[in-house]
Amino acid sequence: MWINRVLLSAALVVFAMVVQVSILARLGLPGAVPDLLLLVVIGLALVYGHVTGCLIGFFAGLFADLAPPSDHAVGRYALVLCLVGYVAGLLRPENGHLRSVTTPLMVVAGAALGATTLYAGVGALVGDTAARHVGLTGLLISSVVYDVLLAPFVVPVVMALARRTVTDPAGGAGQGSTPSKPRRTGLNRRGAFFGDRGTRTGGAAGLGTVPGFGGSAAGKSGGKTGSRLGMTARLSKAAKR
Repeated sequence: MWINRVLLSAALVVFAMVVQVSILARLGLPGAVPDLLLLVVIGLALVYGHVTGCLIGFFAGLFADLAPPSDHAVGRYALVLCLVGYVAGLLRPENGHLRSVTTPLMVVAGAALGATTLYAGVGALVGDTAARHVGLTGLLISSVVYDVLLAPFVVPVVMALARRTVTDPAGGAGQGSTPSKPRRTGLNRRGAFFGDRGTRTGGAAGLGTVPGFGGSAAGKSGGKTGSRLGMTARLSKAAKR
């Protein structure tokens, strides 16, 4: 099942990167560019957990660092998305289903703030001063607004696709679970013999009639015989006591 997760994550990351570079980056919006790759990492981490989310974020960020037209140091965005995937995975619900819509929106808003701040901070350490010229405040506000507006159209779809690759441990028999064996009734040898004899006679205790003895009269006769034999067995036990 992990192969399906890898294939789905890779396909979503590549698709998000292509759309972000070829469409979103060319819209000419003021401030930051809507980060579709960030939303994909958050959606996958909310289903797969913090460990897988951390790995997906690292490789997605590394892919963004190497893909053209990248103009920053390699590993810078990988570090950012790695931390985002880890933190978002910690907020994963136990059943994989979110009860409220506000939860992913809050996660996206916090991730947009943290990712932009961390990206600018790492850039300052390596000598990239582009954030100072553009304005960090404008980048923070625009990134949060764009990502929150785009999140309802991306995160639920990504989570729905990711749930299909998760095995349900409480599934039915169709998912490979072995059927439960029927429990044995607490009948002793004498009761089993009487029940078998009553069934042969005509279907004692509602077990049905044997083909060839058809008719309700045969069923009544078998029922009476079984009940008399059962009463005789009880009287014999009481006499022995």
